[in-house]
Amino acid sequence: MQDEEVLAEFRASKALLEGHFLLSSGRHSAHYLQCARVLMDPMRASRLAAAIAATIPREVRKEITKVVSPAMGGVIIGHEMGRALGVEAMFVERPEGTFELRRGFALEPGDKVLMVEDVVTTGLSSREAIRAIEEAGGEVIAAAALVDRSGGSVDLGVPFYPLIALTFPTYAEDELPPELAATPAVKPGSRAKP
Repeated sequence: MQDEEVLAEFRASKALLEGHFLLSSGRHSAHYLQCARVLMDPMRASRLAAAIAATIPREVRKEITKVVSPAMGGVIIGHEMGRALGVEAMFVERPEGTFELRRGFALEPGDKVLMVEDVVTTGLSSREAIRAIEEAGGEVIAAAALVDRSGGSVDLGVPFYPLIALTFPTYAEDELPPELAATPAVKPGSRAKP
C-alpha cells in the first residue's frame, strides 16, 4: 500500500483531524490521527493490517508466534495483525499505571512477539509495552504501527515497521505558535491527561 492510499483510508474515515490537540506524549499538535475511526470498519482494518504485515521482512514474519499491543489504541490493529500473521493476539493494559498482561493472557517462554501500536510519536508507550512483554516472558523481535509520527527518530530497541511515516509538527507547552495558544487543547486519545 502506497502512502497516498493509506492517507486516502484516513481521509475516507474522517480520521485525520485538525485543531489543537494534546497528545499522549504531552506535546501539542494542530493535527491528530484518530486511528479508532480508521479501524472501525473491519474490512479497512484488515486491509491496513495486511499492508503492515507486508512491510515486515519474511524471515521476521516467520518467527512471530504472538502479537501484543497496548490498550486502548493498539487493541484493534493488534487483533488484525494477529489475523494477518495467523497468530494469537493479546494486549497489555494499565490497571494501576503500568502495563501488564491480564484477562488470562500469558506468554510462553520462547514466544517471539511482534508489538503493535496504532501511532508512535515519542515511543514512550511502545517501550513501556515492550518492557511489560519481556517481563511476562516474551521476546519482542519487532514492532509495527499504522503511523510513525516521530519523524523517523524513534528508537524502540527492536526493528520498527510502520505502515506510513507522517511528520506533523509538535510543540512543547512553552513553545506553542500563537494560533494554537489561542485555542484550548483537546485530548482525544485514551490516556488520561498528564
